[in-house]
Order: sequence, then C-alpha cells, then structure tokens
Amino acid sequence: MASQAATALFIREFFSSAEQKFAVVGASTNRSKFGNKVLRCLSSLPGTLSDYHVSIITPPTVTKSILEEAHKNGIRRVWLQPGVESDAALEFAKEKGMQVIAGGPCVLENGIPAAQL
Repeated sequence: MASQAATALFIREFFSSAEQKFAVVGASTNRSKFGNKVLRCLSSLPGTLSDYHVSIITPPTVTKSILEEAHKNGIRRVWLQPGVESDAALEFAKEKGMQVIAGGPCVLENGIPAAQL
C-alpha cells in the first residue's frame, strides 16, 4: 500500500489527465444488473482505453479480474473504492506497475478536493 504522500500524488494524477476520461466499474454476478453489463462492456468504451482512469466498485472476489482486463487494455491508473481490495488484486496491480489508489480513500470524499490540488 502506498504512503499518504504517494496516495495524494496518485489522486492528483488521477484527475489531471489531459484527456480526463473516467470509467466506473461495478460488477454483480447477476448478468441483468448494470454493474455486470459495465464489466462485460469495458472494451467497448469510446476512444483509446489506455486514456481512461478507472474507479472500481466491485466485490473483492471480482476486483482482480477487473484489474486484469484493465491492464490488458492499457489502463494504468485505478482507484479501488473502500472495501473492494483483495491481496490478489493488489499484488497483481503491483506486479504490472499499475498506479493504484487503495486502502480507504473514497472518490466521493477525496476526489473533488484532490482535483484542486
């Protein structure tokens, strides 16, 4: 897990992309649920996928597969919302050199102030 200073830097970078494209992924095992549809449609986002920064709101058991799909599509910055982390997901992200915000900060609580830093 990153230090507070590193997390603050990641938050600033998360919102300072020149393109400022963001995606939110939330998954359900029920294929009729919106989150599951978003998961299955990740590769159909408009534009270049590697331009996206992704906020993930999934059960911890699904998070690693979301990160695998994101990495496969060139997405390097992800924000794991509180409670979605798993050791396997965090290890995968570290191995692949992804920038990860994890360990408690919530985009709704920290995103707006962080974007103004």
